[in-house]
Amino acid sequence: MMSFIRRQAAGLAVVLAALGFVAPVAIAQQEAAKAPAAAQAASPAPAVTKEIIDNPYGLEAAWRQGDVVSKGTLIILVIMSMGSWYIMFVKLWEQSKLGREGRAMGANFWKAVSLKDGASKLKANSAYRYIAETGIEANEHHEGNMTENIDLNTWVTMSVQRSVENVNNRLQDGLAFLATVGSTAPFVGLFGTVWGIYHALTAIGIAGQASIDKVAGPVGEALIMTAIGLAVAVPAVMGYNWLVRRNKVLMETVRAFGSDVHAVLLGKSGDAAATAAARNR
Repeated sequence: MMSFIRRQAAGLAVVLAALGFVAPVAIAQQEAAKAPAAAQAASPAPAVTKEIIDNPYGLEAAWRQGDVVSKGTLIILVIMSMGSWYIMFVKLWEQSKLGREGRAMGANFWKAVSLKDGASKLKANSAYRYIAETGIEANEHHEGNMTENIDLNTWVTMSVQRSVENVNNRLQDGLAFLATVGSTAPFVGLFGTVWGIYHALTAIGIAGQASIDKVAGPVGEALIMTAIGLAVAVPAVMGYNWLVRRNKVLMETVRAFGSDVHAVLLGKSGDAAATAAARNR
């Protein structure tokens, strides 16, 4: 009996398959299985939220919690930094200007027919024109009760050298501030660090707690001063050495020009003295 029922069921299945009823059912089952996966793939991914944690031990906190001494130390470091950068930019501009004046002097001055004509071709208020006019004036105005005791050669030499040294002193203006900042800024920052650590340890002692969160924060705030001091000192030292080197290169051209002007003035003075002596004979 059971074998007969099984044969009837198998035959019914064959008939249904032949009529096309089994395949749609299987396809429907497959589609139903794929639907949840497709819905899951189509659903947008959850947004990743990034938590922003404020640093309670940064520079802002150090300024807000600092006393008069720590704030004053930070202000001094800021003034040092601003002054250093200002001087470096100004001196760089002055050196560039002197370099342009030197190139203009080499192109125009020595092609003139006389020293006066050459000086007039130089830019007004330039260092080279100042040296040339000083030498010409010393050569033409060697008279008076006091200057008569000095020979013309010595008088012209002193005048030209004095003008060259004035130009050199002008180039050195401000470099002393850079040297001072480079040598003292780390110590100013260290003072701020020591002062901050002192107050941090005092507060810890009063609270009676020495856990890592109580120590690391205040000590880290105090060390910010040392970092700022180094950040102020390093550019000042590097700028000072760089500007001093450029001054030496520029002053070599200025001194050479002063020596040439001095030689021309003395040569003309010697010719004039020889002509006057010949006339007196």
